[in-house]
Amino acid sequence: MYYNNSVKLNIFKTAVILAGGKSSRMGFDKQFLKFENKQLIDVIAEKLYTSFEEVIVISNKPDYYNGSKYKVISDEIEAIGPIAGIYEGLKAAKGQYVYFIACDMPIINIDFIDFMKDKLIEETKQCCVVERESYIEPFNAFYSKSLLPKVKQMIQADKRSLKHLIKASDTLYIKEDKVKSFEYSFEMFMNLNTKEDLDRYIDTYQQS
Repeated sequence: MYYNNSVKLNIFKTAVILAGGKSSRMGFDKQFLKFENKQLIDVIAEKLYTSFEEVIVISNKPDYYNGSKYKVISDEIEAIGPIAGIYEGLKAAKGQYVYFIACDMPIINIDFIDFMKDKLIEETKQCCVVERESYIEPFNAFYSKSLLPKVKQMIQADKRSLKHLIKASDTLYIKEDKVKSFEYSFEMFMNLNTKEDLDRYIDTYQQS
């Protein structure tokens, strides 16, 4: 069953792009990646604005985004990995559920995002993530603001694993066969980790 957009807009207002990390394999900070003379993070944000009221970027270089139309927030706690970005995003976001994606994941599948929204309306869970084989995809995923106390406790206990957070929460797992009905190749979970990854992405998508 697919729910009307007014219902979704009240529950799913915010998408968060995590732009932290060391980017050691790329050789430069991945939040500065460019595609067709645009910052890749701007390309991602434009796509997300078609499905969300607001887009938040969590970055350790907030001054770089002066003048952008999305909200930019710095990590209060540095050098502990993406769980800090989850914490900041959940604190700042509107609505009950928050969509998270990394700045090096350029393929946005709005149909799949809408499917996850519908599943979370049907089943009130704390997370909605994809599981394929034994691997959990922590991004291109939804997290509930109800997780804030648990995330804060994990950070205070120096527990940084998003996998631990997901497994310790009331989580809705989307299985591999269902994802393939939206995108058989799983490209919406592709990360641009190296310059070779970036070159392949540009070669494939610059004409699309």
